[in-house]
Amino acid sequence: MAIPEADWIWMDGALVPWADARVHVLSHGLHYGTGVLEGTRAYPTARGAAVFRLDDHLARLAASARILGMKLPYSQAALRTATLDVVRENRLDSCYLRHLAFLGFGEMGPVIRPGAPVSVSIAAWQWGAYLGDDAATRGVRLKVSSWRRNDPNSLPPAAKSTAGYLNSGIAKAEALAAGYDEAVLLNAEGYVSECTGANLFMVRDGVLFTPPPAAGALRGLTMDTVITLARDLGLQARVENLLRSDLYTADEVFVCGTASEVVPVRDIDGRELTAAGPVTRKLQEAYQAAVTGTDERYAHWLTPVAD
Repeated sequence: MAIPEADWIWMDGALVPWADARVHVLSHGLHYGTGVLEGTRAYPTARGAAVFRLDDHLARLAASARILGMKLPYSQAALRTATLDVVRENRLDSCYLRHLAFLGFGEMGPVIRPGAPVSVSIAAWQWGAYLGDDAATRGVRLKVSSWRRNDPNSLPPAAKSTAGYLNSGIAKAEALAAGYDEAVLLNAEGYVSECTGANLFMVRDGVLFTPPPAAGALRGLTMDTVITLARDLGLQARVENLLRSDLYTADEVFVCGTASEVVPVRDIDGRELTAAGPVTRKLQEAYQAAVTGTDERYAHWLTPVAD
């Protein structure tokens, strides 16, 4: 998917022109996957552009770096200001944001050394529906991948690391080649983990179920948002292990993430499902109301760019 260029990218303390945001070919992160990232979105609201759950994303970025043994050279407050600057200076009222911290040039070898140089960047661009323009209404098709999710004691899913996305990338490629939209990854024990870039929910008898972090699933912020919205709607939401057969027999299945938002599933491995069932539709509406500020109960999740 091509990235539409913006004007500026924040990189190591300053805004630089988009085309000048470059790294050395011997950057450690390029060779060994020693980086952590966040994906965040800004939405148009009555108060102008606002970033959804920005502080939570920045807290997770710092936590991911700590798990890997990386020390971020900027405080969360500094990164917060920088994020708002990026959106404002690029004159974007709606955009996707990518925060990235990685070991830069100066070290080589598969080890994270204390004091190794860390580079940090924040980019923003206009990015529409990650899983397709009609995904939110028509639904997407999922394929259970032949690749297994990384074991938590091999590559910790609690760290949103660049290295972990190789696992996602090969699973996604397999699904696309087979004619599907997205892949579902199982863990080594055969339990459902997550999709390649989104958490997964199923609905049975009006109750929501989603896999736990112990199954290899990222503790997604959109997943947390959906659970909060569901409970505020009077729905039960449970975090527990699921088998692929649970997905096949579910009343509804949907995926969620910052990039994809809330998207219904219409097919898993050729088993048809009810796309955009009543629970999924309620949560889609509640999510859009939260991210755009039309439901004031969730105003604390929004950071206005203009303030």
